[in-house]
Parts: sequence; C-alpha cells; structure tokens
Amino acid sequence: MEPIVTTKVQGHINDFARQEVYIHLETTNGAYASHFNEEFFSAGAYIRNAKVRYQHGKIVGEGPYRVGLKLDIGWIYAEGLTHFEIDEAGRLLMAGHDFDGKLAVALEISSKPFE
Repeated sequence: MEPIVTTKVQGHINDFARQEVYIHLETTNGAYASHFNEEFFSAGAYIRNAKVRYQHGKIVGEGPYRVGLKLDIGWIYAEGLTHFEIDEAGRLLMAGHDFDGKLAVALEISSKPFE
C-alpha cells in the first residue's frame, strides 16, 4: 500500500460510483490484543460483502483522511485512512494505520464479492 494521494483515491472512488459494489468495512482499536490489559475497553466493527450502490463518494481531510459514500438511503463513512492501493483484482483497498503501524480501519470497494 502507498500513502493516500487524495486525487488518485477520489478518481478510484468515482470509478465505482453508481454501480453495484461490495463493501468491506472494519474498525478495531485493539480488540485482538485486549487480553493484555483487562482495563482497556475494546471496540470494533466489521461488515463484509455488503452489496450497495452509492451515488457519489468523497475523500476529505489533511490526513488521516475520511471517506464517505452517499447511498440512496444513508451513508457509509470511514475515518482515519492513511494508505491505499488498487490490487490485482481491481479492488480499491484503503486502510488506516495507527502510530505503531497497526491496522485501525479498513474500507474496501470491489465489483465482486470479497473471498
């Protein structure tokens, strides 16, 4: 993955707009390591292969970045994104890594279901 360049990411977000796509959205603040500190409150969210059609999307911020995808009846929103890539399957993969390099958030868009 490479650091986000907003003009590149915006172009890829636009490429997927107004068509059926599959979304992977995941957040974590250390859920996998919460057993190391019982006083640490762990939270996260995970959704995979949600089939949606978004009208438009936008990336904003100075970094870390926010991406919002406007649906007919609501929004998909991810904050804290730092890196992106278009993988060999043509999927837009965006991730946010914390100061230690650990994954904090992922938002991925694909024309085919994620395996």
